[in-house]
Amino acid sequence: MIDLREAKKEDLELLYSMQLKAFAALFEKYQDKETSPAAEPFERTLQRFSNANVTYYLILEDESVIGSIRIRKQDKIYVLVQILILPEYQNKGLAQQAIKKVESLYPEAEYWRLDTIAQEDKLCHLYSKMGYQKTGEIEHIKDGMDIVFFEKQVVH
Repeated sequence: MIDLREAKKEDLELLYSMQLKAFAALFEKYQDKETSPAAEPFERTLQRFSNANVTYYLILEDESVIGSIRIRKQDKIYVLVQILILPEYQNKGLAQQAIKKVESLYPEAEYWRLDTIAQEDKLCHLYSKMGYQKTGEIEHIKDGMDIVFFEKQVVH
C-alpha cells in the first residue's frame, strides 16, 4: 500500500534526482533533448514548484520514497502532469495505486487530463486501464516519437 505526502521545498533535490533517474531510459530511447524530463535543468523543477497551481507529491511505500506525482490545477480540470516510479519499483501496480490516491484528494475535479508518449504501449495501457480515454489529439515531437493526450471525466 502506498501513501502520498505533499512535497516541501526541502524535497526539491530529491524530486529532481528521481526525475532524472526515472526518465533516463526513455531519454536514452528517444534522445528527446527538448522535451525529456531527464534533460531538464534543476531550475525548471524549482520554477514549477513555485507555481501556485502546481502541487508535487512524494509517493511512499513503507516510509520509503519510491516516486512522485505532479498535479496542475486549472479550475475544475486537473492535469496529471507527471507521475514517476523509480525503476526498481516499477511493474508492481504502484503507479495505479498512486493515481487512484491522488485523484481521491481532489473530489471537486470534473476532468483529469494527461499526456504520454504514444509509442509507449505500457504507459498508454496503464492510463486506459485507469479510465482515461484518448482525446484524439497527437503532438508530433520527432520521427518515432509522438505525444498522445488522455482525458477522464469524473462522474459525481
